[in-house]
Amino acid sequence: MYSEDFIMSPKVDFAFKELMRDEMVRKGFLSAVLNIKDTDIQSTVLLNTNLPRPHEDDKQSILDVRLTMNDTTEINIEIQLAYMSSWADRSTFYLSKMLVEQVGVNKRYSNLKKCVGISILDFNYIKQTKRFHTVYHITEDTEHIKYTDVLEMHIVELPKLPAADDLTDLYDWVKFIRAKNRSEFQMPAKENVYIKRAYDVLEEISADEQKRMEYNTRQKWLYDYNTMMEENLQRGIAMGEERGIAIGEERGRQQGIAIGEARGKADMIRRLQQLGNTVMQIADMFKIPESEVERLLTLD
Repeated sequence: MYSEDFIMSPKVDFAFKELMRDEMVRKGFLSAVLNIKDTDIQSTVLLNTNLPRPHEDDKQSILDVRLTMNDTTEINIEIQLAYMSSWADRSTFYLSKMLVEQVGVNKRYSNLKKCVGISILDFNYIKQTKRFHTVYHITEDTEHIKYTDVLEMHIVELPKLPAADDLTDLYDWVKFIRAKNRSEFQMPAKENVYIKRAYDVLEEISADEQKRMEYNTRQKWLYDYNTMMEENLQRGIAMGEERGIAIGEERGRQQGIAIGEARGKADMIRRLQQLGNTVMQIADMFKIPESEVERLLTLD
């Protein structure tokens, strides 16, 4: 039995994808992320309408939203909750794969559709900036000349949303995605007709028993997956620490041997010096620089 106050979190990819099934919600969200007028979006078509069942493939940790816009642009949207150090490489790989798949269909490079990747991350990833939305293209290093517009990547980092409203639609969407209760959902919904529609859809799917079951299953799977990844990380750290200690002990042993040898050599050098040998003569005997002889003579 669920509470009447229950409402799904859009941060869970199952819920987000359900929201993206609604054409009006898709239009409003894309308009905000791509910073284009909603009137410039004539059509959006969801391509991957079937949700894979959790546990169908243990490697399927992320559900993506794949769509076309105005029949000229292919877009892939993904939400990732747990930190993934290789996210840039992963997202670039899949964006490039979208482009390659088109070549097999269109045959001509001139027919390629623009490919846009939108990554919604619930962790800080881009360390060089505090901005919560960054956009990437292939550009020339010095003069930043755009080489091609065929690939475009958007990174939206939820934790970086500033307290002060920047008066953009995307700010309101991120606030909506981060919301934890109905009152927090309703605040941005009051200001934006598209977010209002998203809130209505969220309420509808939250009241649907079958979708609640799928949402809870997906949420549990994500929790188990992220817990497993965290445990593996901690185990790796522990193993690294143990290895570090072992290496440290061995280094300590070797260092002790080296110190012992140096002190033994220093005693021999002192005795040779007492017998009347000069520093130059001792250095020649041991085949070491004179400065090393002088250093050894200072050892306790």
